[in-house]
Amino acid sequence: MVTRTRISAELSGLRAAARAGMIGPMPPRALAATARALRRYGPLGAATALPAHRFPRRTGLVDDRGSLTFGELDRRCNALANALLARGIGAGDTVGVLCRNHRGLLEAMSGAAKTGASVLFLNTDFAAPQLRDAVTREGVTAVLHDEEFAPVVDGLAMPRLTDADLDDLIGGADDAPPPAPPRPGSMVILTSGTSGRPKGAPRPQSRSMALPGGILSKVPFRGGEAMFVGPPLFHGLGLTSAILALGLGSTLVLRRRFDAAGVLDDLEAHRCASFVAVPVMLSRLLAVPGAEKRDLSGLKVVMTGGARLDPDLAERALAAFGPVLYNFYGSTEASCITIAGPDDLAAAPGCVGRPPAGTTVAILGDDDRPAAPGTTGRIFVDTPARFGGYTGGGGKEEVGGLMAVGDLGHVDADGRLHVDGRADDMIVSGGENVHPGEVEDLLAAHPGIEEAAVTGVPDAEFGQRLRAHVVRAAGAAVTEDDVKGHVAANLARHKVPRDVVFLDRLPRNPAGKVLKHALD
Repeated sequence: MVTRTRISAELSGLRAAARAGMIGPMPPRALAATARALRRYGPLGAATALPAHRFPRRTGLVDDRGSLTFGELDRRCNALANALLARGIGAGDTVGVLCRNHRGLLEAMSGAAKTGASVLFLNTDFAAPQLRDAVTREGVTAVLHDEEFAPVVDGLAMPRLTDADLDDLIGGADDAPPPAPPRPGSMVILTSGTSGRPKGAPRPQSRSMALPGGILSKVPFRGGEAMFVGPPLFHGLGLTSAILALGLGSTLVLRRRFDAAGVLDDLEAHRCASFVAVPVMLSRLLAVPGAEKRDLSGLKVVMTGGARLDPDLAERALAAFGPVLYNFYGSTEASCITIAGPDDLAAAPGCVGRPPAGTTVAILGDDDRPAAPGTTGRIFVDTPARFGGYTGGGGKEEVGGLMAVGDLGHVDADGRLHVDGRADDMIVSGGENVHPGEVEDLLAAHPGIEEAAVTGVPDAEFGQRLRAHVVRAAGAAVTEDDVKGHVAANLARHKVPRDVVFLDRLPRNPAGKVLKHALD
C-alpha cells in the first residue's frame, strides 16, 4: 500500500509539473546536458543548471545589483565551484551559507553543492554565540557570508569568504562545469528555534517529483512568469519557493531586505505573477498607503506561510487581491503538509487546507487514537520529503509510521485542517486548556488591534494565567478593559486574559514567527 501511494504521488507530481511547465520538450543537446547535471551534482547543485540549459538567455534573477540570465547565473556557480575546489573545499565538507536574499546565496548554494560539499543554511539573525554553536554542532568547515556579518563570524577557526570575496573568486575562475564529485552532498536547514536551540534537519538530494509536483498541484505557479520571494531563503518556505522558480524557468525577484513599498514597486515593474510572503509581510504590504491603486493585475498567486495566518488578514488579503491567496503549511522536518486555496480561505479564513497527493495527515488524541472531526489534537503526518532525524541525533515522535509536527489542530466538517497552536504553547489555567491561537485570532480581528500574542505566566491560584501582548492599530486608543471585554463577549471566561501588555511591535524571527519566549 505504501509503495502504491508513493508511485501515485510521483505520477501525480509529474503531471502537475508538466502542466506548470517544469517539465517540457527540449532540444536533444539541452536534454543531455540537463541529465548530466542532475547525475553529477544532484538536484541542489543542478538547480541553476536546469533552467540554464533550457532558457539560457531568459532573465533568471533580479536583485539589488541588477539582473542575470539563467546562463550567466549558472556560469557564475560553476566558476565558484571550481574556485572552491582549488581551495580544497569539496566532498566531505560542510559549507555554511550566511546570506540575505540575493544572487550570492544562490551562488554559494549551487557552487558549494557542485563540489560535493553539504550546504548548511544559517539564520541571518544569529548572534555570534549562536552562530558558533551552530557551526560547531553541524561540523561546518567553511562559511560563505555577506560582508555585513563579518563581526558575527569573526573568530571562527575556518575559511570565511564574504560576498565580495565570492565575486573575486568567480571573476578569476573557469566557468566550465566542474568535475563530478564522488557523491552529492546533503542540504541542512536549521529549525526556527522558537521552542529551543535550533537543530539541523538534513535533507538528502532526492530526485522525487512528489514534493514540487504536490505544491504545483495546489498552487498555479507557471513557468516563465516572474516570482517575488520575500521570506529568507535560509527558511524552508523561501528556499522551496526559490528552487521552484528555478525549476520552472521563472524570473526570481529577490531583495536583501523586505520593504513593503519597494515590493509593490517590484510587483508592478516586473509584472510578477506570484508573490511569496510570510503573514507579517502580507500585512505590511496591505498597510502601504495607496496600495489599492497599484496595478497588480498580473498577480495570479499570493502564497503565504511560515507562520500563522490570522483569519482577519486572510479576509483582507482576499478582498485586496481577489481569489489568488494560498496558505502553505509545512515544517522544517516534514516540508509541505497542506495548502489552502482561495475557496478554502473564503469558506474558512485562516485554515491550512488539505494535503497534496502522497501526504497523510492525522489528528491524534492523548491516547494516540484518531480524534473526532472538530476535536483538537496533535497533528501527525507522513510526507514524501520528511526528514530522517536531526544531525545531532534524535528525531520527532512517531505513532504508527506518522511523525509529530509539534502543532495542535483539528479537521473541520469539510476536511480542511486548522492549526490551533503549538503543542508546547497550550496554557492550562484553572484546569482548563486554552489554545492561544483562538484568543489571538479574536484579538487580531478587533479594529483597534494590529496584532496580538497570548502567553501563559505562572499564577499561584490558577497554575497559569493568560497574558495578552497587544499592538494597537495606528491611531487607536484601545485600553486594557477594551481587550478583556472583547474576549469576554466572545469566548468563555477562562479564556479572558488577566494581564494586558501594550507593545510597539511583537518580537519576530526573520521568518515572521512570533518569539513568545522573548515576551515574558
